[in-house]
Amino acid sequence: MKNFLVKTIANAGALAVAVWLLDKITLTGSSTGAKTVTLIIVALVFGLVNFLVKPIVKLLTFPLFVLTLGLITLVVNALMLLLTSWVCDQIDVGFHVDGFWTAVLGGLIISVVSWALNLVLPDGKD
Repeated sequence: MKNFLVKTIANAGALAVAVWLLDKITLTGSSTGAKTVTLIIVALVFGLVNFLVKPIVKLLTFPLFVLTLGLITLVVNALMLLLTSWVCDQIDVGFHVDGFWTAVLGGLIISVVSWALNLVLPDGKD
């Protein structure tokens, strides 16, 4: 449970950095508290998409992983971010990613920041 909480906080922080750096990734809310709650909901949706959908996509695109020496990961991460945006639109959460190339750059930012935060945050494995 503690590991899940740490990963959700890391995802929320990484998403916040992507929203802050990229104009075409938007997070709406009437106040800072509302934006924080929205960010946590988006982090939960993003984690769920990565847990359920990403392994299937990686399995189906395995030949492309080998052929591109792993660079297809950028595209897969972008697709997961776009899927998260679509799911958030469906459940009326104020998060939107505008365009594929924005999603590629956003996925790269989220991956790097999430990796760094997971190094710093305790995960309970000690």
